[in-house]
Amino acid sequence: MSDHVSDFDTVLVVDFGAQYAQLIARRVRECHVYSEIVPCTMPVEEMLARKPKAIILSGGPSSVYAEGAPAVPAGLFDTGVPTLGICYGFQAMAQALGGRVAKTGVAEYGGTELRVQREGVLFAGLPATQRVWMSHGDGVASAPEGFTVTASTDETPVAAFEHPERGLYGVQFHPEVLHTEHGQAVLKHFLDAAGCRPSWTMLNIVEDAVEAVRAQIGPDGRAICALSGGVDSAVAAAIVQRAIGDRLTCVFVDHGLLRKGEAEQVERDFVAATGVKLRVVDAADRFLAALDGVTDPEEKRKIIGREFIRVFEDEQRSIMADRPVGFLVQGTLYPDVVESGGGTGTANIKSHHNVGGLPDDLRFELVEPLRTLFKDEVRRAGEELGLPPAMVWRQPFPGPGLAIRIVGAVTRERLDILREADAIAREELTRAGLDREIWQCPVVLLADVRSVGVQGDGRTYGHPIVLRPVTSEDAMTADWARVPYEVLSRISTRITNEVPQINRVVLDVTSKPPGTIEWE
Repeated sequence: MSDHVSDFDTVLVVDFGAQYAQLIARRVRECHVYSEIVPCTMPVEEMLARKPKAIILSGGPSSVYAEGAPAVPAGLFDTGVPTLGICYGFQAMAQALGGRVAKTGVAEYGGTELRVQREGVLFAGLPATQRVWMSHGDGVASAPEGFTVTASTDETPVAAFEHPERGLYGVQFHPEVLHTEHGQAVLKHFLDAAGCRPSWTMLNIVEDAVEAVRAQIGPDGRAICALSGGVDSAVAAAIVQRAIGDRLTCVFVDHGLLRKGEAEQVERDFVAATGVKLRVVDAADRFLAALDGVTDPEEKRKIIGREFIRVFEDEQRSIMADRPVGFLVQGTLYPDVVESGGGTGTANIKSHHNVGGLPDDLRFELVEPLRTLFKDEVRRAGEELGLPPAMVWRQPFPGPGLAIRIVGAVTRERLDILREADAIAREELTRAGLDREIWQCPVVLLADVRSVGVQGDGRTYGHPIVLRPVTSEDAMTADWARVPYEVLSRISTRITNEVPQINRVVLDVTSKPPGTIEWE
């Protein structure tokens, strides 16, 4: 856990391999309680060292009685910390405490009618019948001794139980998903019963982050900020500036992988909004030389991360040769950490340039005031800090830039093609008033793919462009955005008319999971 969240009540989400672990953490935070994901392999002693006010056991893909299935950490239920089991966590709790788990013979997946038998703590004041989201093949056949069964379904006689005196609760369904009608209320009832204070608010978060940065950098320390122009680095810079004032210098690296007009916009808007010291570095030649011939997306990310750091090291020497800059500010978010395999013990999905792409011989101490936050929390923090809406609500743009939106080697010509297509797509989505509805719309150039087309009565052999509009709350999960057909038509027509190298526009209709938002 980061030092700057130590003053907040903490809920640990113990991850048993659930697809919804991050969503559980988000829902807890929506109740204004700080939450953090930890692996199920973490010893109880380490969990207790984080002083959790409550613990939630996530779902997972395993059967509790299968060989090698993850078990509840030894001694967890003897700690006195209030604990809620969800799905697999519910079954693991039942089994560990003497209940019986068995294959029901009839799996429940999707929307299911839940019947509340006793309100108890979790269902207090909620309807006797409600729709919940199920995803299980096993079930709790009998509750542990001393537990009260509070709800059931047609196929699951023990769909929820609780033992308030011991602070132990469990539900077979998923309260964290929107398809569960009163799921947020169930979670809030648990948090209230655990005595969690709703103090995780934007004002407190910003004030605490400023104090933590001030303590980390000290009264004489100096920092540079890895400014990209996106909301993450802008909010991180604003927090650090509030903490240390003009001892912060922001460095904006134009790596030649930016979208059309982006460098000029960053230089104009960010300085106007914050008044911070800003240095602009033209490093396009350096980055393109390092990326020459590279097609593997992981290698691209790591090369870009390495070159970023080297540029900052060069800037450190030129900013203040006689008084070294020892701190590097980055807009690292919690999803970056999770997807890069950090913090949860889960597999590395892809290296984010600011997490998995950093060199081993890093010469700076990192300052990451947003490392515990989800994207929507960062936006609210930006509003609290007074940043302009255009900056706060800007669509997320990856640090590696257009390099990971070119499937194939990166060249100047391919970057120019993609910039034009991307600019058209963004312009039309803005014109249609969809900027707040669409989380992000990556435009991807399939550089090594060509298709036959007809333009001006002649045969063409051009590249396809992929539109990837998605909706999301925090980038951990996403669905493809249902962009109106007339908007898609205008985007396609303009791109194929105005970008001669493109003769086909296609739409990506894959959710996350199984796909990621970016293609690389």
